[in-house]
Amino acid sequence: MRGLMQERPLLISSFLTFAATYHQDREIVSRLVEGSLHRYTYAQAEERARRVANVLKGLGAKFGDVIGTLAWNTHRHLEVWYGTSGSGLVCHTINPRLFPEQIAYIVNHADDKVLFIDLTFVPLVEKFADKLKGVRHFVILTDRAHMPQTSLPDALCYEELVAQASPNFAWPDFDENTASSLCYTSGTTGNPKGVLYSHRSTAIHSMVANNADAFGLRSVDAVLPVVPMFHANAWSIPYGAPMAGAKLVMPGAALDGASVYNLLETEGVTMTAAVPTIWLMLLQYLEKEEKTLSTLKRVVIGGSAAPRSMIDTFQEKYGVSVCHAWGMTEMSPLGTLGTLKAGMDTWPKEKRLDVQCKQGRAVFGVDLKITDDDGKELPRDGKAFGHLMVRGPWIANAYLKGEGGNILDENGYFDTGDVATLDPEGFMQITDRAKDVIKSGGEWISSIDLENAAVGHPSVAEAAVIGIVHPKWDERPLLIVVRKAGKDISREEMLDFLVGKIAKWWMPDDVVFVDELPHTATGKLLKTKLREDFKDYTLPTAQTAAE
Repeated sequence: MRGLMQERPLLISSFLTFAATYHQDREIVSRLVEGSLHRYTYAQAEERARRVANVLKGLGAKFGDVIGTLAWNTHRHLEVWYGTSGSGLVCHTINPRLFPEQIAYIVNHADDKVLFIDLTFVPLVEKFADKLKGVRHFVILTDRAHMPQTSLPDALCYEELVAQASPNFAWPDFDENTASSLCYTSGTTGNPKGVLYSHRSTAIHSMVANNADAFGLRSVDAVLPVVPMFHANAWSIPYGAPMAGAKLVMPGAALDGASVYNLLETEGVTMTAAVPTIWLMLLQYLEKEEKTLSTLKRVVIGGSAAPRSMIDTFQEKYGVSVCHAWGMTEMSPLGTLGTLKAGMDTWPKEKRLDVQCKQGRAVFGVDLKITDDDGKELPRDGKAFGHLMVRGPWIANAYLKGEGGNILDENGYFDTGDVATLDPEGFMQITDRAKDVIKSGGEWISSIDLENAAVGHPSVAEAAVIGIVHPKWDERPLLIVVRKAGKDISREEMLDFLVGKIAKWWMPDDVVFVDELPHTATGKLLKTKLREDFKDYTLPTAQTAAE
């Protein structure tokens, strides 16, 4: 027997229409690439999104076509998001931090028909525009006064197109399983792979992300998504904010500590989200300028592990609650969030921090398990390491065009590539990437735990740990450190600092100091490059063992 409920499709256009109807005067504030601040309302944004839908129709885009964007978080990018997906097209947000060859590859692989480009990225696209096979139109996201001289063929001015387009556009109804948006992974090996989201998966994901135990967005909030819209859909915040009627503050290209602080304070931001690198810059600015945070209540940290000291500083010095989050492009991206459970707020501070430093517990809709190399499920005791497996309604079941083949196991679980523990309370902790875990004497050493311990030293800016071949133990850890500017620390001081903070047998066999560490396009440590750079490195303990 079927239920007798209306079968209205879950469509992305409804998010913005809802905000325009019931929160029509709530602001969207953008720092433009041109430098000024732009303000308007959800009602105005929805009208301009309808104009964008007509612009795309006029450019020949047909239902199901893919439309690319190379853009920062601004109101214009938001309009293209909704105008594209809402009209039955696929919005392909491209990470401009990828190598030019990779960008050209994914534009062609996705078969983008139109590219919307912020001023910042025009010179980048000019380098490979002649290699883009299917792109018919290049649209520069600016007004006529700021249109650049460009070699892009027949470049169009966004503001002129929008002004000339009719606002009369009825958002169409269609199957909620229709593709809505497209992101590519930024893997460290091989070509990026396309993750194709649906309207249904996006709607369910955004509603769960807005739960009180997740981002908890409300109409009284002002939210600043510093995480870029080209990074896993800005963790769904540009979808969740209009769902809640929250004020949306878009930072544009200025992501330094001073610029982020200015928006936090002048716009009364209550919630914000970004990767640890951004918060490191903000905290350094706050300390240097002796500033406080007057309205900020919640900060979400994801993308990579948040150092314990960062969580502690936000909460103890600035009174800002920290939520550690984890996910993947393949997961839309939300998987776990580190909000405390009932009773944990009364725990001693250090015990609470132990929990908050983990990547969090699964949100409703995500099934987690850890398995050994043979696929056998391991206990949730907080001690067993295993391959982290996930499944759920907003998790990919295949990559675009079948790249990578079958990516699910026989029970429908996706292998995240992470090694993790699950504790009895349900909190998950990433201990490594499967390809980065150090196998020493038949046991696993977590490079992430070692790195987090190392960056706790006041003179350390960044640290990485890789496994080096050892004649007795197979592999032993090498700690690679970047000192803070003006600070000094020796090998012996670094190793002494780690005593008591990690298991004795985890102690790095050597420490190397470098000026900088290599990173991927999304800011993650590029350990493939480090392993290549140090492939011939000989540990002092290896020499001893060989003798």
